[in-house]
Amino acid sequence: MSNHLPISSSNKSIAVLPFVNMSTDPENEYFSDGITEEIINALTTVKGLKVIARTSSFAFKNKNIDVRTIGDQLGVSTILEGSVRKVKNRVRITAQLISTNDGTHFWSKNFDRDLEDIFAVQDEISLQIADQIRENFGHLNIQEHLIEAPTQNMEAYDLYLKGRYQHLMWDGQGIVNAVALYEQCVTIDPSFVLPYFGLGYSYAMYGSWGNNKDLLKLSEENLRKGFNLDKQSYMGYFGKATLSFWGHWDFINGHKFFLKAIELNPSYTEAEEGLCELYTAVGYFEKALWHADNILKINPLSPNHYFTKANIHYLNEDYTKALECLETSLSINPDFTHPIALKQLCLILLKDYEKLNDFLDQTPLAERPEECRVLYKLVHPEDKIDIDISRVGLMIKEDFGAALFPWQLFLLVHMDKHEMALDFLEENIRMRTGQIINFMNIPLLKPLHGYQRFKDLLQATFRIELLPPDPEKQIQIAPPKALMSVAEINMVLEILGKEMKEEKWFQNPSLSLRELAENVNISSNKLSWLLNEQIGQNFNEYINSFRLEKFKEIALNPANSHLTLLGLAYESGFKSKSVFNAFFKKNEGMTPKAWVRSNQS
Repeated sequence: MSNHLPISSSNKSIAVLPFVNMSTDPENEYFSDGITEEIINALTTVKGLKVIARTSSFAFKNKNIDVRTIGDQLGVSTILEGSVRKVKNRVRITAQLISTNDGTHFWSKNFDRDLEDIFAVQDEISLQIADQIRENFGHLNIQEHLIEAPTQNMEAYDLYLKGRYQHLMWDGQGIVNAVALYEQCVTIDPSFVLPYFGLGYSYAMYGSWGNNKDLLKLSEENLRKGFNLDKQSYMGYFGKATLSFWGHWDFINGHKFFLKAIELNPSYTEAEEGLCELYTAVGYFEKALWHADNILKINPLSPNHYFTKANIHYLNEDYTKALECLETSLSINPDFTHPIALKQLCLILLKDYEKLNDFLDQTPLAERPEECRVLYKLVHPEDKIDIDISRVGLMIKEDFGAALFPWQLFLLVHMDKHEMALDFLEENIRMRTGQIINFMNIPLLKPLHGYQRFKDLLQATFRIELLPPDPEKQIQIAPPKALMSVAEINMVLEILGKEMKEEKWFQNPSLSLRELAENVNISSNKLSWLLNEQIGQNFNEYINSFRLEKFKEIALNPANSHLTLLGLAYESGFKSKSVFNAFFKKNEGMTPKAWVRSNQS
């Protein structure tokens, strides 16, 4: 089925919903998720097409929500949904492209393939989706192929999808599981590049929280092996940036590699979030907020991105805005511990003990609730609240290894044990411990700002020659070049006019942009550009305008009075009743039946 919708919009955009696992084995969930992610990644390579990031698309997994509602939430014109059935060495994929305007399915297809053809079928699906969006919404320059086979070893690819599935859990156990699977991948196929970059990132993150030099070295080794195979991988540069920034607090190289990853794939929000976190650490808050907002345009349902934005506001001492972002993050994922912990700090700093106490009582995942209450009392000793702070000394000695924020440090600072606090801070800076990277602007460390030791730590970490430029230079994007010469444009327009009139190509209901381009002997990219830039219509509008005129001509012919209007529409080339009626009313301002009545003599 291939119908063209009567939609004229510059909203060339899509969300790919998680393909449903239709296999008998529920363990195959990793495979259907992997296919979905591969198609998302392929479509992001089409310049000019807005592709919603994986996190936001997967927010609708296993939820029965109308596509029009999803379209409103994500700001897209189309939704792709489908299913995957994997049985031994065979795979069956179904896919449907749906308009979020009215829920109409305007493309659907089944693909039955051998498992070894999985990359070819992913490429075929991605190209057909991009073609359909171009035909209905406007020009896109589409490459010949959107997916290249990363390996010929299906066992290694299957292990990689399992590893990626674990990796995207974004938690400690998930990373551990991913590492084991990635290691198996490269053992089976040493030429398969993706697991090297997966290992590079995983070891970088694992090693950076505790300054584990052995793990950081493993990260570097795997990244080097990956880049020996592929020097232009955005995932590789993301891994390098992560190792540089989080592993070594190397702001200049981290900045450079994050920018390179974004340049290679502007839709890869994990890399832009990393850049945002780097700007936050060095105090470039305005630039960090710009990137946080930019990320949310293509990943509007990511709880982590809202946490990142909240963290910027918190460090900039705008706690009310921080709380707004935290509430949004928690509305998406109520069990996400990062915004829970940050909300506790914001409520302390806003001096709202009642809300803080209620939140701690009602939140099983609250971070260090007893220490949180004691810290409140230490920060606001004038508040007449009944909090026992007698155990604070013991609290400081307890192991806080699993906490996101340095509660021991905060307690030391506000017990006025400043020298001990500086010792703690200095040791954690040396160890490159997590959120300590933001120490320059952590509000609860303000009592330390007057000490020379604190100033020396700032100088050693953030002196000007260690920082990236603020902000990065804005790249001037040159206007797109014309794809055709004036002579070629005129020649093609002449052929189109002649053949539409004489051969009536538009009466073929299955006519596609690619087929029409072959008829006039030019590329589909050139024809798409010509229709949009020279005629001001997308392919759908252009072809249906001929069909509309043909319908009007034959509908007023008395010889056809015995035929139904829908039959005449089909004879004119329209394939769908709904498309015909909607296109006619949009262009003529009335229904076909009303138009015929008003124009009959």
